[in-house]
Amino acid sequence: MNVQVPAPPAVAEPEDPEGLSAAVGPSKPRLLGVLGPGLITGASDDDPSGIATYGQAGAQLGYGLTWTMLYSLPLMVVVQMVSARIGRTTGHGIAGVLRLHYPNGLLQAVVILLLFANVLNLGADLGAMADALNLLLPGPRWLYVALFAGTCVYMQLLLRYTRYVAVLKWLTLSLFAYLGVVMFAHVSWPELGWAMAVPRLDGSATSLTTLVAIFGTTISPYLFFWQAAEEAEDLHAYPRRRDLMHAPDQGPRALHRIEVDTIVGMTFSNVVALAIMVTTAAVLHPLGITDIQTSAQAAEALRPIAGPLSAGVFALGIIGTGLLAVPVLAGSAAYAVGEARRWPVGFGRRLLEARAFYGTVALATLVGMIISLGGVDPIRALYWSAVVNGVLAVPIMAVMMLAAARTDIMGAFAVRGPLQWLGWVATACMLLAVVAMLLCTLLPLR
Repeated sequence: MNVQVPAPPAVAEPEDPEGLSAAVGPSKPRLLGVLGPGLITGASDDDPSGIATYGQAGAQLGYGLTWTMLYSLPLMVVVQMVSARIGRTTGHGIAGVLRLHYPNGLLQAVVILLLFANVLNLGADLGAMADALNLLLPGPRWLYVALFAGTCVYMQLLLRYTRYVAVLKWLTLSLFAYLGVVMFAHVSWPELGWAMAVPRLDGSATSLTTLVAIFGTTISPYLFFWQAAEEAEDLHAYPRRRDLMHAPDQGPRALHRIEVDTIVGMTFSNVVALAIMVTTAAVLHPLGITDIQTSAQAAEALRPIAGPLSAGVFALGIIGTGLLAVPVLAGSAAYAVGEARRWPVGFGRRLLEARAFYGTVALATLVGMIISLGGVDPIRALYWSAVVNGVLAVPIMAVMMLAAARTDIMGAFAVRGPLQWLGWVATACMLLAVVAMLLCTLLPLR
């Protein structure tokens, strides 16, 4: 007698935003389904370092540098789109591509630069989160730093990849705390419109350093590595996806999804950044508060909308963006080190399967925590970490643009045309700003 053994129940594949899931078939996905690495990258761009930098720019120079938010947007979009295409096309992050196609010395230099910038930024972010919480609940700073560091490590080590990504998406909502403020602050709209439309720069060391800090926090190296690595990671999360070098037929849908995701994420990032800059320009600059030195001073910019609750709104924004940015900073560092060392990498892997990768995440967070406990002024640390990012972004962007244009790396999806020259324009703008800042600092005009 034949015994029928029931087949195990089929496990439905996750719905793929590119419409490649066998369970769903080709479809036109909803916008929230499409948004992934680009949205998270854009939101984490407005980390505590970004908030401090934009706030300082508005308080110090009024509306003078608001034009950077308008003119930097296409450059941000292009650079992030290039990094996303590298990951989706090759199935590797940027460090993995450098390991396969470039000399080892160049790879190690890039990874060291990224680690230095990330750990410094991570430490500044943890310190700012602790100080923000201290506004609401006075307590030992070291305890708050350890609490936030532990929370971020827990999210990365113990949450499933799909749930971890969902948590990061929800944390982007904390940024809306800054969008409502502009409508209640006494903004001089004609002055703002003129300042945004006509770029102006007085050439002083202060304004040039602030310009480099703005560029460094909007076009940051860790964002390139993170978005490329997450595109490669998604190849494992969605089984029907293959890297475009081996599945060029998936190219049109994949590139369209990357374009929508990146444009929405970067636009969201810049709108929030502009809101922060305009608020401090309208509230703090007229009062003569031109140098934000404490979290309490930064919170004052939110008083027109939040009143006595301004400290709470500020704390919500800093903590929410910090919880989003710290895992991205530690994760991008771990991706770069892991790919350079040929380790198994990715948050989709089990803890024991990628021990070295997860260990790097924890170690980077631990070192950042130690830096944040070193007695450094958190607001100044946030600002100068943005400056460091701006300086280090230049060589990393140049290497990335060279790799993206090579047909032996990218095949038919090598970056050409407007995407290529706009990427080089972004690199040149960063270089010019850094050189001008260094010249004004080292050789001041007499």
